[in-house]
Amino acid sequence: MKIRFAVTPPAAALEATVFGDYLDRVETLGFDTLWLSDVPLGPLGDPLLSLTFAAARTTRLKLGVNVVPLGRNPLLLARQLAQLDRLAGGRLLLSFVPGLGQPAERAALGHAGGDRGRALESIIELQRRWWAGETVTATCEGYAYEAIALTPRPLQQPLEIWLGGKGPAALRRVARAGDGWLTSAVTPAEARAGRRTIAAELARCARHIDEEHYGISIPVCATEPGEALLAPLRARRADRDLTDIVAVGAAQLRALVEAHLDAGISKFVLRPLGMLESATAWREDLDWMADAVLPLQR
Repeated sequence: MKIRFAVTPPAAALEATVFGDYLDRVETLGFDTLWLSDVPLGPLGDPLLSLTFAAARTTRLKLGVNVVPLGRNPLLLARQLAQLDRLAGGRLLLSFVPGLGQPAERAALGHAGGDRGRALESIIELQRRWWAGETVTATCEGYAYEAIALTPRPLQQPLEIWLGGKGPAALRRVARAGDGWLTSAVTPAEARAGRRTIAAELARCARHIDEEHYGISIPVCATEPGEALLAPLRARRADRDLTDIVAVGAAQLRALVEAHLDAGISKFVLRPLGMLESATAWREDLDWMADAVLPLQR
């Protein structure tokens, strides 16, 4: 089983004067992937622009992104992602997410109501058809396409799309439409159960997902975080319990990763808590995370 580790940069590392140094350090340490998230109303900017910069700056590092496709023209998004994959030499990794679902975000993306999951699946189907070289006539999310083909196409064939979530509907969607599962805010026991649910649904759908295409985003912190940083994570848990969710320090991180490995999870995105803070010791964070987990990477 291939075990791989990605890191998410804090806001301070995305500054124009710092981002290049951050990328150099991530690649030098040996992390597999840089991972960014699309938060349309957040302060981190457009991740596709940041990854375009990263594609030019790096040579080995894979470039991963959680993309919110809602609110974007599916054709233009398909073209952007295809071109980015080509510029990166086939190093692009994709996860499609429906967004945070907050009223202001939903309204800004043109999805104040309606089924975001169903819209997501429609967009995925359309993207894949274009990337495969089809000439497409279709309507999707208010856009009409009449005999439209896409150039350039991605270097990767296929360019895979992973999906996230942890609820029953999200897990069924992974099985129906995903090439992998990238979850978050679940314990190792819950990750194991999620894999079983996906496997059962895959059998029902007569689909296959690679056994190594199961991953998780883990919130990490070098020292015990304050409650202000933990509150958003607690809000995502009905039990508000963050045991086996947040890793504090190298020993906890290593133990949590090993527990998820036992559950069948092999791809990890390490997401520092406090990533929205303007001042953070990103070099120290990278170094202790590398020491903790990169000996497991293979």
